[in-house]
Parts: sequence; structure tokens; C-alpha cells
Amino acid sequence: MDVLTPTDLKTILHSKRANLYYLEHCRVLVNGGRVEYVTDEGKHSLYWNIPIANTTTILLGTGTSITQAAMRELAKAGVLVGFCGGGGTPLFTANEVDFEVAWFSPQSEYRPTEYLQSWVRFWFDDSLRLNAAKAIQQARLTRIAAHWIGNRALAEADFIVPRERLEAALEASRRAILAVPDNTALLTEEARLTKTLFKLACDATDYGEFTRAKGGTGSDPANRFLDHGNYLAYGLGATATWVLGLPHGLAVLHGKTRRGGLVFDAADLVKDAVILPQAFISAMRGDSEQAFRESCIEALVQTESLDFMIDTLKAIAAETGKRTA
Repeated sequence: MDVLTPTDLKTILHSKRANLYYLEHCRVLVNGGRVEYVTDEGKHSLYWNIPIANTTTILLGTGTSITQAAMRELAKAGVLVGFCGGGGTPLFTANEVDFEVAWFSPQSEYRPTEYLQSWVRFWFDDSLRLNAAKAIQQARLTRIAAHWIGNRALAEADFIVPRERLEAALEASRRAILAVPDNTALLTEEARLTKTLFKLACDATDYGEFTRAKGGTGSDPANRFLDHGNYLAYGLGATATWVLGLPHGLAVLHGKTRRGGLVFDAADLVKDAVILPQAFISAMRGDSEQAFRESCIEALVQTESLDFMIDTLKAIAAETGKRTA
């Protein structure tokens, strides 16, 4: 039988890996050479394998622990590990914290530097950094249109948004993005469009009145699901930036207030497109947290969201970096 080396575990590109895990109330350890998570059921312990060679990110929530041996194997396979609060929402005030989740990136002396060099070439220029932020927001709009219009899965879940209303909203946002003079105005436009998308989602699902309240507060299921699903998108954002060798602090839009702002920037590419509609669909269906999480992960994989993040960041690094020449 062939023996796998640590290098072999990285043969599946991150953009092609199928798994993103959120775990809670379990222990992660190495058992018989495999990384597994263990849950207790009465007097018995149940062991579940984690296919680390096909995994991008693991989020460890409430009541979890992980062994040094497991961290070593996950690092070999290039899996990012994040500690977060229950349901994927934050509970941290210490450690090196990126976007309110403590992230542990695999140590490697062989991360690519090509994209980092292109990124920092423009990053210190305010106007070019704004151009990069606009490019991310324009890509976000394209992704929303691609996922919301003519999507059979959303239609089967009775999430049907009038094409004219959505296209009009997106076109207005495209024009506004081109005209904004600075990051503050761009953040304002981002929030304005998201508010419009909430209204469209409420109308599509007959959700009724909705007010966004971050932090999982209250009993509104859509708010809880949005928080939970967004942290899955942050996990992919952290993976995309790590794969490209881009430090999380080199944000182009969200960097003024958060050390991990580039992860927020990357997550913007798929949050409204994929997570937002699923949050309202699951809220109306009465889904459990687990059912919602599984639906989100399936949608993120089927839409190749990590691929899209990586390709978009690569293109921005290349195109914006050229403008400094």
C-alpha cells in the first residue's frame, strides 16, 4: 500500500476542496493516524473522521478542544482552524484575533509571494486601494445577479425575486460605486444595497418586518442565521487570503477598524449572494442551526465560492498592481 506524505495531503487545491466544518461540544484528536472529532453519547464516545486533505477550514465553537497532534496534522494538510463562539458567532477578547475569531494559519515557508508583491505595490496608494475596493464591490454585484436570477434551487425553495427590481437595484449600485469619492462613501453604498436586498428577500419569502441586528440577539431566526452563515463565509475568506499569501491586515475597504479587514472584503464577494437568501429561506422553513449550516455549506460548495474569491483577489492584485508601473 502506498504511504501518503504530508506533501501529498496538499495535492487537492483549496479551491477544489469540498468541506468546511463547524464543530461544537466535541474533542478533535488524532486516532489511528486520522484526525477525528469525538462526541459523547451516554456512556459511549462516537468517533467521526475529518477528511483533512479535502477540507479548507474548521471552525471550533462552544465546548470544543483540540490536541497538539491534531493541529500538527491539520497544518500539514493546509487546513485553517478558527475558534469562535456558539453557532459560529464570536466570544473572544484575547489572543491574536482576526474579525472576532481567533485564527490559526498553517505555518509554511512556501506561501506564494507573487500576489502579496502585487498587492502591496498598490496598497499604499489611497486612490488605487479605493479602486481595488470598488472592484470587489462590483464583483459582489455580479455574483448576486448570477446567484439570485434563474437559480433553480432558490426557485424550488420559493425564493423568487422579480428580475426587474433586482437588476434595477444592482445597476443603481454599480453607478453609485463608480462615483463614490472615498471608502466611507463606498461602505455607505454597500450598506444601502444590503438593506435593499433584505427588503427583496423579505418580499420573496413573505417574511414580514425585518431589522438587521448583529450579534445573534433576540429571537429573530433570520438574524441568527445571517450571523452564523456570515462566519462560514469569513472562514472561506480567511482561506482564500491565506492561499494567496495575503495578510488579513491588508484590507482595501474594511481595514480602518478591523485587523482582519481583508477577510471581510473577501467574504463580501459571496455573503449577500449565497448566505442572505438561505438565511431567509431557512428562517421561514423553521430549520435548525445544523440544517441551515448544512444548506449554506452545500450552496457555498456548489457555487464554487472559494474559487470565486481566489480568482477575484488574484485578478485585482494583477490588474491594480500594474497601474503602479
